[in-house]
Amino acid sequence: MPQSSGVDLARQALAAAKEQARARGAAAQQKKTVRRGGGLRSGSGADGRDPLKLGAALDRLKTERGWEMPIAVSGVMGRWKEIVGPDVAQHSEPLKYDEDERILVVRCDSTAWATQLKWMVPDLLRRLNAELGRDTVRVIKLQGPNAPQRRYGPLRAPGSTGPGDTYG
Repeated sequence: MPQSSGVDLARQALAAAKEQARARGAAAQQKKTVRRGGGLRSGSGADGRDPLKLGAALDRLKTERGWEMPIAVSGVMGRWKEIVGPDVAQHSEPLKYDEDERILVVRCDSTAWATQLKWMVPDLLRRLNAELGRDTVRVIKLQGPNAPQRRYGPLRAPGSTGPGDTYG
């Protein structure tokens, strides 16, 4: 391979410098275009940047982000009384919705109401899925009231579960 002379090396360096300058100039031009509004100009026709009504903007946002089901479920949680009726709503409240498993957790204010709702689960599922869309809620898990944990006596053995732990 022949040895490059000084003139050849200078030409190669000049070509590399010109290429780098072109790349920097293209990047600077691209920044200017973005700063000036992206190069897109609005015309008389409708495009994606036109103002929208609030409902239409929220619908577009839900669709783009894939929020359809969680927003629907949160809306139903807000309308729980309308869907299940005033009597049931007075004694129960939806706590959370697991989107992956499609499980709605509902807390009741007494064990009697938890038992009553257990028998009403098929009807509640039908009503909820009519509001939300087919197969949005697959399971309703019912919880009883939050009660303080009972402690029997002032002294307890470590790991003891209470008076019943000695019987079996």
